[in-house]
Amino acid sequence: MKTTCPYCGVGCGVSVTPQGDQSARVEGDGDHPANFGRLCVKGAALGETLQHTGRLRWPQVGGQRVSWDAALDAAAEGLKRIIDQHGPQAVAFYASGQLLTEDYYVANKLMKGFIGAANIDTNSRLCMASAVAGYKRAFGADAVPCCYEDFDHADLVVLVGSNAAWAHPVAYRRLEQAKQRRPEMKIVVIDPRRTATCDIADLHLALRPGSDSALFTGLVNFLAHHQGIDETMRPYMEGLEETLSASRPWDKEAVAAWCQLEPDNVTTFWQWFLNQPRVLTLWCMGINQSASGTDSNNAIINAHLLSGKIGAPGCGPFSLTGQPNAMGGREVGGLANQLAAHMGFSEAECDRLQRFWGSDRVARQPGLTAVALFEAIARGEVKAVWIMGTNPAVSMPQGNRVAQALANCELVIVSEVTEQSDTAAFADILLPAQGWGEKNGTVTNSERRISRQRAFVAPAGEARPDWWMLAQVAQRLGYGDAFAWRHPAAIFREHAALSGFENNGQRAFDISALASLSDTQWEDLQPVQWPVNASAPQGTARLFADRHFFYPDGKARLLPLDPRLPQVALSRHYPLLMNTGRIRDQWHTMTRTGSVPRLMQHIDEPFIALHPQEAQRYGLRSGDLARVQSAHGWLVGRVTLDSGQPTGSLFVPMHWNRQFSAQGHVDALVAARCCPISGQPELKQTAVRLQALHPAWQGWLWQPARITPQQVSYWARAPQAGVQRYTLAGKGSPQAWLEAQFALAGMQLQYADAGAAGYRLLAWRDGALQLAFYAAPTLPVIDRAWVAQAFSTPPQSAEERHALLAGQPAQGVPQGRIVCSCYGVGEQAILQAVAEGCRTPAALGAALKCGTNCGSCLPELRQIIVTQQVEMAGEES
Repeated sequence: MKTTCPYCGVGCGVSVTPQGDQSARVEGDGDHPANFGRLCVKGAALGETLQHTGRLRWPQVGGQRVSWDAALDAAAEGLKRIIDQHGPQAVAFYASGQLLTEDYYVANKLMKGFIGAANIDTNSRLCMASAVAGYKRAFGADAVPCCYEDFDHADLVVLVGSNAAWAHPVAYRRLEQAKQRRPEMKIVVIDPRRTATCDIADLHLALRPGSDSALFTGLVNFLAHHQGIDETMRPYMEGLEETLSASRPWDKEAVAAWCQLEPDNVTTFWQWFLNQPRVLTLWCMGINQSASGTDSNNAIINAHLLSGKIGAPGCGPFSLTGQPNAMGGREVGGLANQLAAHMGFSEAECDRLQRFWGSDRVARQPGLTAVALFEAIARGEVKAVWIMGTNPAVSMPQGNRVAQALANCELVIVSEVTEQSDTAAFADILLPAQGWGEKNGTVTNSERRISRQRAFVAPAGEARPDWWMLAQVAQRLGYGDAFAWRHPAAIFREHAALSGFENNGQRAFDISALASLSDTQWEDLQPVQWPVNASAPQGTARLFADRHFFYPDGKARLLPLDPRLPQVALSRHYPLLMNTGRIRDQWHTMTRTGSVPRLMQHIDEPFIALHPQEAQRYGLRSGDLARVQSAHGWLVGRVTLDSGQPTGSLFVPMHWNRQFSAQGHVDALVAARCCPISGQPELKQTAVRLQALHPAWQGWLWQPARITPQQVSYWARAPQAGVQRYTLAGKGSPQAWLEAQFALAGMQLQYADAGAAGYRLLAWRDGALQLAFYAAPTLPVIDRAWVAQAFSTPPQSAEERHALLAGQPAQGVPQGRIVCSCYGVGEQAILQAVAEGCRTPAALGAALKCGTNCGSCLPELRQIIVTQQVEMAGEES
């Protein structure tokens, strides 16, 4: 079975061989043009997410299991009551880039076409809205012009605000291999942090956070003064003179001072952009998640339009999509400020959609975007919200305020795959959605490529497709004829027909050639890039080669820009800048990846990355716990030292939430400041303060059941095979805490009490290990994988039990921190192999297999080699 990965916007093809109801062998699809068989560690572990443990398996109303009819009746009656009393603007939908296009289409049609309000937005607002707005301002359409094949042709690749090595690993590996084939290719990474992506960079510009717009506005000025304007583009652009005039103040010295860069490095980057004929710029959240994110997008696009480096192989401005179907959501009108099929709210477009849908209720004005939507819920203006496949209580800025708004909302409907999430806790009605492997539909990746996601396992319990739930509610609201589909292929055909309806080349999104697919043809649909129409029946790899854009006059727009820094203001009380982002092995709020033990091996708890000088200033060492606080909330994480992190700042991952840590929720600290054009929140920069946390003890706890530890200063949970592991910190006596938390009576106890120096306990019943606890003033050094294994394979001899109590195997070398999640290779084995002569990643791969599968760990392997060689040279001298 061939399907598509449900994680990032790379859109990798996956080959699946089911192996029972809840497991499958997952491999990369060698024929899929997005990945040609490559998968990252998250994609490779998809077969391990098919277990039904933790799944929401049947509908619930008021916390009680009910039938589907009862749940759908309750949802429809609740929505109808509120619409009748307060009007359609009192209800809203909040969707997800992880919905399939068919789900998205139905949700948008119901809300905007028949309820009659545009209050449907999506978590894509948090990651891609500024890119959408930038493309629309420049091209007249939300049209990404590039494709992944451009990686293989570019002479210069610029990565801006993108740690692609961790956030888009398969795309990064393709870029890495392109550079290996063509070493003359130049790669520039523009990012305040030195990340894993810098591993292949010829130039790293560690610019001032949020100053990207000035760097690219200066580039426009540089191009204008060094014969860098493509004269053949002049007839196809408007706004040229105004844009050049706005860029004139931004010379090398002004940009270097503004961006806090060395002037020579600025010049090097600009000269490379000028002189290389094929330039590809890739960007992601570091550009988009800003109060001036749209302007930063247009600064990049301006440079490509002005230089003519667009529409040809290896050229163009390429926004890397964060989610698997953020692009599909944009196609169907999943954002509150657009209608379906890339239409807006002009009178002509509203009339067109009204005629196509046969509804006189089509919304006539944009609705509430994500931040405004939850603010309206908090004020009581929106009284009902249906949240689909996302976790806004974690992912939205000012998360505590969002949680409070949901707690007070009159009607909260949540359709979700997991029973326990921070958002599901507020649901009046919980509807079990189908998960990956159970769903059937289409998704669109970053390069406009539509791929099929196919079902190959039975649904968990009574889980149903999102489109079916929405259609059932629509029928109960009286809109049955318009929502009478029996199969997702019929929804796709309607979606495709709408894309071509009265289009005539005016709208970029057009897949009308697919509108007549039979159910069988839809089932067999091969990956294809839109537009797919009569002029391009096989799809379109690149846009704008003909220099025709989607404004009525056919011209692109250059935008005169006034670069601005982030709105965040550091102060005496909040002197540090907090940056947030992704880590390698986790996805969003961990509802799927957090359940996979091997994906919790590389990084298993919230952390705070600090430059060593910054840590020293605050009296912190690697491994200490610290508290980060803003004006809106606080979190606790473990300090890691990172010389690639700028001083005056810190980095915290976005993934942890109340299901995995009591104090790890980063977006609770972030203010709800938004780009005024796109509505995208400024999630990347927050003013914070930092202080050390001084618990009396820290420890590890293993036990089979999932719990919420009480009366501790800090906890983080990491599932392991057959057992849950908790990292803990507390006050008072660890023994007293343990005895208060667990009923140990009737168990055989084995313990070591060293007083203030530490306490360890193993609890047994009938020869099976029930609990393992290790505590000390600082976190004990334990072979975590070996302790976890003891729960499935208990040690038999007294010597082995004593070794288990010590937390170290009686024989062999401890694994240490896992570096390669694909093969479970630990840091200690890697260090030993380096000491024995493995001085390249290839040599380590030959010896240990690390780095030979997805390649996500290769930057870390290189860093370990360099660090170890430096240390060995120091010892020899």
